[in-house]
This record gives sequence, C-alpha cells and structure tokens, in this order.
Amino acid sequence: MHQHLDILMRLLIAMLIGCVIGIDRNLRGKPTGMKTLGLVALGAALATMASMNFAPDIDGSHRDAVSRAIQGVITGIGFLGAGVIVHERASEKVRGLTTAASIWVTAAVGIVCGVGWWQVALMATCLILLLFTVGRRIEHMLHRRWMGKSHEERERIVAREED
Repeated sequence: MHQHLDILMRLLIAMLIGCVIGIDRNLRGKPTGMKTLGLVALGAALATMASMNFAPDIDGSHRDAVSRAIQGVITGIGFLGAGVIVHERASEKVRGLTTAASIWVTAAVGIVCGVGWWQVALMATCLILLLFTVGRRIEHMLHRRWMGKSHEERERIVAREED
C-alpha cells in the first residue's frame, strides 16, 4: 500500500507542478497551457518511474535504464517544443521560444518528481514562476534604461526575444 501511495504522490505532484507552470502560458494566450504542461510533467514522471520499475531507490543496475529513459524524454520533448516555435519571415520575428522552453523545463521537473526529489521540484517550480513573473519587466527596464533604445525599437526587440 505504501508503494502505491508513493507512486500516486510522484505522479500527482508532477502533474500539479506542470499545471501551475502552464497557468502562465494559459493566461498569456499561448499555444500550451495548464493541461498540456500538466500532461508533459506527468508523462516525464511516468517514463522515469517506468525505467526505475517504480522502485523508490535506484541501485547501480537501474542507473543506465533511468538515464536512457530521461534522455528519451528530453529528446522527445525537444520535438514537441520545436513545434511551437514560429519564424515570421516578413518581420523577422521569432515567436514561441519561451513556450518551448517552458515545455522543456516542465518535462525536467516531471523527471525530478519521477525520481522523488520533491524539494528540488518545488525549488525549480518557484524559480520558474519567479522568472515568468518578473522576467518581462526586467527585460523592458534593461532596454529602456541601459540600452537607450526607442520605444519602437524596444518593442521590436522584446517581441523577437519573447514567445
């Protein structure tokens, strides 16, 4: 019974953290959101746990299998993230980079949940949300104060660098 509760906790925490990260994307009207990133984190946790045979501790014989599963998740997520990046030739704008990065980091948090590192997952989630919250304001401030760019030029740069 204890093992089933541990499995449920790992999966549930991964999914909830993915959903929390996805709320930012939802609120900004981006192509990925709460459900998508919840699924990404849940899937990453599942793949990691499956490679561990749902064992709470990893001995030497399982390390290679876990490493290969994690590599597969990261590679597969890279393709998913690439699907949201759009290059607009007419304006030379690249959109979707932050969304792609959020997909990738959500998978990484799911992997960490899969191996049961709760503290690391929660610290990473706090840092991700902090970056989402203050990142854009800091970019605008830097462009305005230290780069001496005009409003139009700042908007063009920020639009190109953002999702």
